[in-house]
Amino acid sequence: MTPLLNGLIEAALCASETILDIYETDFDVELKGDDSPVTQADKAAEAVILKHLAQLAPDIPVVAEEAAAEGNLPDVDGDFFLVDPLDGTKEFIKKNGEFTVNIALIRNNVPVVGVIFTPAKGWLYAGEVGKGCWKGEVADPRNGHEIVDWREISVRKAGDAVDVVGSRSHHTPEAEAYLKDFTVGAQKSIGSSLKFCLLASGEADLYPRFGRTMEWDTAAGDAILSAAGGTVETEDGRRLQYGKVVQDDAPFANPFFIAKTL
Repeated sequence: MTPLLNGLIEAALCASETILDIYETDFDVELKGDDSPVTQADKAAEAVILKHLAQLAPDIPVVAEEAAAEGNLPDVDGDFFLVDPLDGTKEFIKKNGEFTVNIALIRNNVPVVGVIFTPAKGWLYAGEVGKGCWKGEVADPRNGHEIVDWREISVRKAGDAVDVVGSRSHHTPEAEAYLKDFTVGAQKSIGSSLKFCLLASGEADLYPRFGRTMEWDTAAGDAILSAAGGTVETEDGRRLQYGKVVQDDAPFANPFFIAKTL
């Protein structure tokens, strides 16, 4: 793995220490302007990640979810990082463990390096397009950052029936309509960006998302899936792009997309 990917892994693991400290308390929940929830953990983890990225790559701008919510958006004309310090805040609030730390590098409007870590479960996914994709485990991120069972992963070839992954928190009739064109096998539900990881590790084949997402929600998972041999496309079959300025919508908003291994 490259020094950059190792640096992003370390940033995610350090942020996870902060998240876990708050996770074990009776933390407060606030609502942002778009009515999405935010906790102290989101903000504290983002501060940790921003500090690491400033040391790792000081010349690369960072688009981070909580800073963006406050209107702090850098100009992105070239490489930039996308950070979701706590993806799956609803899962964090439910305390089901299915929340992640997401960090990605965008180059030429597509994610090329990504890290996803689940603080409560210890699952680590990392990918760099053209170099490989890996999965490992960290037994206790607050007691050293030793990664065990580190192995390369890749997408699988789908059979006649496709296994579909979706969200625990979002179900849409559009996704159900889209799936009518497929022979669906198992349907798996999991929170946060872990849906991309199931495809990357050969545990599912298709993730249609007909609901609102932002680029920081998807970038790390997109990079990992792409590094593992999959793709993320819009409804019309085009590669999902990043660094978007969307007319009549917030900057960095995503259209509907389909993540797939097909």
